[in-house]
Amino acid sequence: MQPFAQPPAHRPAPAPVLVAVGHGSRDPRARAGLARLLDRVRELRPGLDVRLAHVELNAPLLDATLEGLAAEGREAVLVPLLFAPGYHVTHDLPAALAAVPDLPARVAEPLGAHPLLVEALADRLAEAGWTPADSASRATGVVLASAGSRDPRSAAVVRRIAAALGERLGGTPVLAAYASAAAPTVPEAVAALTARGRHRIAVASCFTAPGLFAARAAAHAPWIAADPLGAHPALARLVLHRYDGAARAHTAGPATPTRELAAI
Repeated sequence: MQPFAQPPAHRPAPAPVLVAVGHGSRDPRARAGLARLLDRVRELRPGLDVRLAHVELNAPLLDATLEGLAAEGREAVLVPLLFAPGYHVTHDLPAALAAVPDLPARVAEPLGAHPLLVEALADRLAEAGWTPADSASRATGVVLASAGSRDPRSAAVVRRIAAALGERLGGTPVLAAYASAAAPTVPEAVAALTARGRHRIAVASCFTAPGLFAARAAAHAPWIAADPLGAHPALARLVLHRYDGAARAHTAGPATPTRELAAI
């Protein structure tokens, strides 16, 4: 007598694809830097499908990536490799999803004012030459350089990042500054710190990868300038943290395609 056939084992649905969304840059180092960051994300989460997409300028573009995922019948979580809820996060990413209605997906929070980001910023400053003695000095100050946005929520987030970095550096004054669309500029922030008697001024790079804005900010550093965050381990962990938060919300919500932002 032949034994009863066993029913096929239930296979859980694959986790949503993590689509890390960068802005795009004409600097060839930018795409390579983001690729190294995502390699580190894959090392931290073996088996997770992690893909890179760009809003503009670099392939793969976000629209094509989303269309491909819909054709594969997948789900996705878009993790903006951006720091605050500016136009790209609040408009471009939801609009890209709306153009692919068959793709169940959600946009995660931007990287934001998180301790992991502050850890990465402080480490990059240390690599540039910042020491514990500098944190204790009344002569030092830091300008936190970021891209900038006309959205007032974006500036508020960057100011919170600056405040948290200042606490991490033992109370060193850290001023937020912007490469475009908002004030103060990096030179203006340097001048403000100088007027407060801070003549050893470092520039911290609130950029994920090299590019025009990061290079301009570094060029205005009177003392040391930190490198962009790149493939820092803490940044890779933050990308996964944002993914997990949005993926949990997606699982708990309705099974229909989702078009709203995860809570900002």
